[in-house]
Amino acid sequence: MTEKMKSKEKRVKGEADGGQQEAVCRSCIDCGSTNCNRHQAAYPEFCVSQGLEENIIEEASALYHAEEINEKIAYASASIESDFYCEKTRLEETALFAERIGAKKIGIATCVGLIRESRIVAKYYRQKGFEVYGTGCKVGEIDKSFIGLDQVNPCLGRSMCNPILQAKILNREKTDLNVIIGLCVGHDSLFVKYSEAPATTLVVKDRVLAHNPVGAIYQAEGYYKRKLFS
Repeated sequence: MTEKMKSKEKRVKGEADGGQQEAVCRSCIDCGSTNCNRHQAAYPEFCVSQGLEENIIEEASALYHAEEINEKIAYASASIESDFYCEKTRLEETALFAERIGAKKIGIATCVGLIRESRIVAKYYRQKGFEVYGTGCKVGEIDKSFIGLDQVNPCLGRSMCNPILQAKILNREKTDLNVIIGLCVGHDSLFVKYSEAPATTLVVKDRVLAHNPVGAIYQAEGYYKRKLFS
């Protein structure tokens, strides 16, 4: 954070501290105008974009041209948004994205609880001409005690999720793009960390909301208010 931005830090009432003042550093998530997008409104005084040093903007911009894959990904993603805005599903967009970055082989890293759905996704990709190779999260069948988890929910099996091995297998198969389907929170982080190919997410797991985590956010000021903020 720059000194300029630090000086614009706002103080707000903190309910958790019984009305005492609590320091809150304002950032993009607190913006109500998003003037950086259409430039038709005013910037808030804590605008991150307006307070950035020039060198960090230049450093980030240079990275788009530092590697060919960065250029391909940036252009493919932006062009798909432009060409098919509100027309294509995310499933269709992943196939378009793979095509536009020149991918021939797609890897799927899936939760075993979504194997059926993953088969449908693989069928779709194969219909589009891609070679597909998938790995389920329990591959390797390592007992959960290996990571120190001795008490296991009786609804679950003993084998731990193994996102690192999933990534290693797809690396071995030399996939060009890896698609995540329903990996657990955190396991997806490990998979992305060890995946050599670019990775994108098709399905985000939410066992309560039919894999639609934004549902809780939409209801945050309604039915879910007490559950989330009590």
